[in-house]
Amino acid sequence: MTTNAPLVQAQGLVKHFPERRGLFGRVSGQVRAVDGVDLQLSAGETLGVVGESGCGKSTLGRLVLRLIEPTAGKLVFEGQDLGALDAVQLRARRRALQIIFQDPYSSLNPRMTVAQTLTEPLRLHGLHAGREPQRVAELLRTVGLAPEHALRYPHEFSGGQRQRVGIARALAVEPRLIVCDEAVSALDVSVQAQVVNLLQDLQRRFGLAYIFIAHDLAVVKHIATRVAVMYLGRIVESADKDALFANPRHPYTQALLSAIPQPEPGARRERMVLGGDVPSPLNPPSGCHFHTRCPHAQPVCSERAPVLEATPDGHAAACHFWREIQARAPVAQPLVFAPARRRLERLQAAFIATDPVVPSP
Repeated sequence: MTTNAPLVQAQGLVKHFPERRGLFGRVSGQVRAVDGVDLQLSAGETLGVVGESGCGKSTLGRLVLRLIEPTAGKLVFEGQDLGALDAVQLRARRRALQIIFQDPYSSLNPRMTVAQTLTEPLRLHGLHAGREPQRVAELLRTVGLAPEHALRYPHEFSGGQRQRVGIARALAVEPRLIVCDEAVSALDVSVQAQVVNLLQDLQRRFGLAYIFIAHDLAVVKHIATRVAVMYLGRIVESADKDALFANPRHPYTQALLSAIPQPEPGARRERMVLGGDVPSPLNPPSGCHFHTRCPHAQPVCSERAPVLEATPDGHAAACHFWREIQARAPVAQPLVFAPARRRLERLQAAFIATDPVVPSP
């Protein structure tokens, strides 16, 4: 259950990677992967982070875990500043911070059995000494695998099973926060549903908090509690899941949602097509990073960066004109079904009408 106390707080997180060129590797610029991000996450909550490839989602996840050092900003976990910890303190604290990687094959050591993979974090943190095999069997059952799988190597599993091993490895040290970095994007659709359901079940059982990084908005809508939309290293909109999908305020979020396929045959949705390409994070546009592709851009957009402004309901958007854009937005029209949909309904009705009656015993 979600609590009011923040588990994670990030203030002004910045990560710039130096661009090196030439024979001597001179620094010629800075790649602005994350450019001033504020976020807050409570225990038992799932924050979905979405955006185009290269927007800084994965870098943000690694910053939260302090797998990479921030250029600037502050990160607080359970009231403790992670940036002030030395290597020994950070290792002890990292037990509560784990990650599930995108590729379930390359993230596992091919020379280690599942038992060795799951025993390693236990020994590193001094957990369950003397009963590691029992703990490994318990973890495998928790993620839907059999204890006999402990003697297998990663190449002997399917992609979905390998990802379950990755989830078990993250659970081994009993974390509070797990960053799911595109954890289901490499899996088949049916397997995605199984893994997402498993993650939700684990969250209910252990009170876990997730930062769920993804580009599939349908999956995010299913699992997330709140959603943050990133563009070129900045969060441009953040809101409760239902509010964001029902009433997006930022033009970039509106464009992303308009690209979601409609599940109903013949249903029509007006597609918002953005012009141009995503600018390079090495030299992002001035002001609002999105103004070079925004259909509502005004001169002020290139001169001044908008503030991520939140309304009393917690819905925040970094856009100078989101109120005007929302006021001009057309009223949502009911779904219009094509003749193919009507034919399908008639065919289903015909099958029901001609269904033989089963005689009563």
